Amino acid sequence: MKSRPVTMVRIYLTEGTHQYQELMSLLHDKAQVAGVTAFRGLAGFGKSGTMHSSTLLDMSLDLPIVLEFFDAPGKIEQVLEQIEPLIEPGHMVTWSANVNSGE
Repeated sequence: MKSRPVTMVRIYLTEGTHQYQELMSLLHDKAQVAGVTAFRGLAGFGKSGTMHSSTLLDMSLDLPIVLEFFDAPGKIEQVLEQIEPLIEPGHMVTWSANVNSGE
């Protein structure tokens, strides 16, 4: 299998911050990264310790959201320069990976 290096990025948000749509627009329309997936969490908490969860009795409108995307390392560096000021410290993780290239 042939592969090529990529950089993966994972951003932790909550629905209440309303950053999701702004970031999706930037990643899709402007940066045109290779792939983005948004995950909606059932429950989560961060440094504040506030639990964000969804139950049958209490449908929270502030659920956790994880945006995960990847592209070539050089392109991701450029994208991170644009989005880093928008993301609270400690809410973005990056790592090197490989994607099957099919070539």
